[in-house]
Amino acid sequence: MTAWRPSPRPVSGRALTRWHQLLLALVFLTRLPLGRALPPRVLPLSDSLWAFPLVGALIGAVAALPLMLPGPPMLLAVLSVALAVWFTGALHEDALADFADAAGGRDRAEKLRIMRDSHIGSYGMMALLLSTGVRIAAIGVLGPWQLIAAAAGGRAAIVAAAALLPPARPDGLGRTAGRAGAGALAVALALGVLALLPSGGGAAWAALAGALAAGLVMRQAMRWIGGQSGDVLGACGLACETAMLAAFALST
Repeated sequence: MTAWRPSPRPVSGRALTRWHQLLLALVFLTRLPLGRALPPRVLPLSDSLWAFPLVGALIGAVAALPLMLPGPPMLLAVLSVALAVWFTGALHEDALADFADAAGGRDRAEKLRIMRDSHIGSYGMMALLLSTGVRIAAIGVLGPWQLIAAAAGGRAAIVAAAALLPPARPDGLGRTAGRAGAGALAVALALGVLALLPSGGGAAWAALAGALAAGLVMRQAMRWIGGQSGDVLGACGLACETAMLAAFALST
């Protein structure tokens, strides 16, 4: 993936800057072919973190499309997860598998090496199977607004991890993205809360479950590697989204 770096050239207009930041978030988090719409200068990904929950809401809306079809709820749930995985390029699923595989490392250096290995081990495979199973089972009894809220909340959790944890490597996505500022974190959390409002009953439990899941991933990341990486950020987002979906389903 192309790296975005700051440019010394000034930006013409605050609104245009925000639009480009949103486009960058869309390019990074989805398969939408919008790269040519970005300005010729190189943009820092850290400036786009505030928009992650907005893109998450779009991902949730796309994933909810199969739920509008007639058919068995569980089949529609499978189609929903499949569409979300295709639309995002399995970005966070890959991160979760790599992060889970790090459990087999004996020390920090080995855990970091495992997380960069493209192969998936038994820990990673089980993490993917369990998280996918929970998502399918939950979506089978939920509606579109719950999917949108969970997807937005998961991307807000990524911003929280980028704000609260230092980069664990001197390179990689965790360093490239940088630490989210207080302003970006506040906007991301506010967008996550707004996405919860139409989701009806269970919103408070879903928010609590998502926060706990994200917090556990962040705590484990600090213990294992002393900070965040791209895999930690993705795992944090997917763990939060999965926990929110489960809480919504249990609240129905």
